[in-house]
Amino acid sequence: MPFVKEKFTIDEPTKAFVYVMRTLGYTQGEAQRHISKGRILINGESMYRPGNIIQGEIEMVFFRPEPRGEIPLFHNRDFMVFEKPSGVLVHPNTMSTPYSMLDEIRAHAGDDANAVHRIDMETSGLLLASKHKEAETFLKGSFENKTIKKSYLAWADGKLTEPFSVTEPILVNGNYDVTKHKVFVDQIHGKPSHTDFVPLKYDEKLDATLIACYPHTGRTHQIRIHLFHVKHPILGDPIYGATFEATSNYLDFIQTPEERLVEHGASRLLLHAQSLSLEYGARFYIESKVDFEAMKKYIHPKEERRFNRE
Repeated sequence: MPFVKEKFTIDEPTKAFVYVMRTLGYTQGEAQRHISKGRILINGESMYRPGNIIQGEIEMVFFRPEPRGEIPLFHNRDFMVFEKPSGVLVHPNTMSTPYSMLDEIRAHAGDDANAVHRIDMETSGLLLASKHKEAETFLKGSFENKTIKKSYLAWADGKLTEPFSVTEPILVNGNYDVTKHKVFVDQIHGKPSHTDFVPLKYDEKLDATLIACYPHTGRTHQIRIHLFHVKHPILGDPIYGATFEATSNYLDFIQTPEERLVEHGASRLLLHAQSLSLEYGARFYIESKVDFEAMKKYIHPKEERRFNRE
């Protein structure tokens, strides 16, 4: 379990943030944030004030990585790039999350290392991580300034033959009673969004097209909603291109593997982060080594899948 809880005994009265700094090797800011998240417990109750004096027996919750042996595709003294598998979170979403890519990142580069962008759990491919706080600040700023370019590959439902662009504005959903979509196209309130698409190969037997995707903006689920909007949703997408009931079953963890294939068209979301282009002292272009075209083996036969393009 990456988040562990251990008991400590403090002999002399000490300010909480000072004790955390000494014990875990944190900076003052890191120690204060640690405490403000309730990760010091006294008599089983979280204590949130960094300046409080603590003494005697306490419990402390902290992250201890448990890697599974993922090796960076590329690394230098400042950053590293991993091939994230489908089905793995980038960060733990609760303290009970058993494993995430943060386990690999921290195991390779220590407590100051961190992922600098997010990839959906079911999306596979390149994940960029910093090795120290200076690199984290720079790389997150580069994403905000759009100087880091990404490309993706997707297997989409149906036949596409010509390059096209989608510039539909995207709005985050505030009501899941009618649709389980996390975002949707909204011409009035949506934020500007732009994705270019280039069809690469059509598989007639599967009625599926391999597409290169080039997002120029970084909206939540941008590629997924843009392909759904043009009625060619990504195969295996459990949110876009499925019925309300099927998506609800997926989100409630009651959908069987067989239902997943029929309702969503594939056993996983067939979206892959293929390349990264960035500048950090020098210019870097990093490409995934995964044969994503071969991932079509996860696609359910077209005559047996019940996929909703509307």
